Amino acid sequence: MLFLDELPEFNKDTLEVLRGPLEDRIVTISRVNATLTYPCNFMFVASMNPCPCGFYGSKEKECNCTPQAISKYMGKISGPLLDRIDIQIEVTPVKYQKLETDTAQETSEEIKKRVNKARKIQQERYSKYGIFSNSELTPALIDKYCKLDTKCKKLLQNAFEKLGLSARAHARILKVARTIADLDQKENIEVSHLAEAIGYRSLDRKYWKN
Repeated sequence: MLFLDELPEFNKDTLEVLRGPLEDRIVTISRVNATLTYPCNFMFVASMNPCPCGFYGSKEKECNCTPQAISKYMGKISGPLLDRIDIQIEVTPVKYQKLETDTAQETSEEIKKRVNKARKIQQERYSKYGIFSNSELTPALIDKYCKLDTKCKKLLQNAFEKLGLSARAHARILKVARTIADLDQKENIEVSHLAEAIGYRSLDRKYWKN
C-alpha cells in the first residue's frame, strides 16, 4: 500500500510518474547502462484538502483562499491521475449530534467478516484465472463477470452522458460495482450497487471542473 497524505503538496511531475505503475502494475527504472522492469502491484491511497486553507466548499467556515490559489493547488492533480483512482470520497466534518447518536454502528469485527466473505467469493470465482480480486479483471473478464441488466445499462449510460466519464472510468466503475455486489453477497450487479460505484467517481467533477 502506498499512502500519500496532502497529495497536492507533492511535486506534480512526481505524481504524474505514478500513472504508469497504477495502470500497468510495473515500474521501469532506466540508467545509463541498463533498463530494469519490476512488478509494482500496490494499492494507492491519498488524502488532501480542497484548498490550501482547507475550507473551500465548506458550509461551516469561509474559505480565505483566492481563486488563483485554489486553481493552482487543485491543478497539481491531473485529470489522468484522478481517472486512475477507483474511489473518490469527500469526507465532511462530523457533527456533534452524530457522535452522540444511539444508533447501533457496525463494528470493525463485523466489517472484517463481511470483507473476508467478499474476498473468498472473488478468490473462488477467479481461481482458474490466476488472479485474486476484482481489481485484477481484464476487459474479457469484465465482460464475463460484470454483466448489466437493462436498467443498469441505462443508469450507466446516463452517468456517462451527464458526468463526461472516460472509457477507463467505465471499467473501474464496473469493478467497484462488482465488489459492492460481492460485499452484499449478490450474484449479479444490481442498480443499487452500480449507483453507489458511480457515486464514487463524481468528486472530480465537483472540484476539478474540466
